[in-house]
Amino acid sequence: MQESIFGMEPKVAKSAFVPKMSYLIGDVTVGERSSLWPFVCLRGDEKNNPTTVGEECNIQEFTMLHGASIGDEVSIGHNAVIDYATVKNHALIGMQSTVLRGATVESNCLVAAGSVVLQDQTIPEGHLAYGVPAQTRPLTENQKQEISRVHQHYVDFGRSYKETGRFE
Repeated sequence: MQESIFGMEPKVAKSAFVPKMSYLIGDVTVGERSSLWPFVCLRGDEKNNPTTVGEECNIQEFTMLHGASIGDEVSIGHNAVIDYATVKNHALIGMQSTVLRGATVESNCLVAAGSVVLQDQTIPEGHLAYGVPAQTRPLTENQKQEISRVHQHYVDFGRSYKETGRFE
């Protein structure tokens, strides 16, 4: 479902897969070949605090983005929360992770499942963030490959769903 509020309305690229069981309200932008999955909530309901999702991203079930800026090729796992924070390009945010207000996850990062990136914390490029609160260390080669594998899987999977013509 897509809703306008306070004169702001969602903008979704034609090639994106956005099922009607997801909820977009206000100043929300979804980029080319991105996929949102059922029960995702994207809120851009405050002036000057849009929610933007770049190209070839996937936002998985039960995730909530509010005033968030998401770069390109980002995978966000089930039940994550990103609130007034930034995730840059080619990153993977694990299931049930939380990225709090003012935090930045730089490019080529992985936030492990269940981790909490604290308010105003920055995760350096090429790092794994893990734990509560999140600590960091450089990514392994396997973790770098996993970011790419998940990204490509969901680009293909979203396209397959879109081609069925169902759910939208």
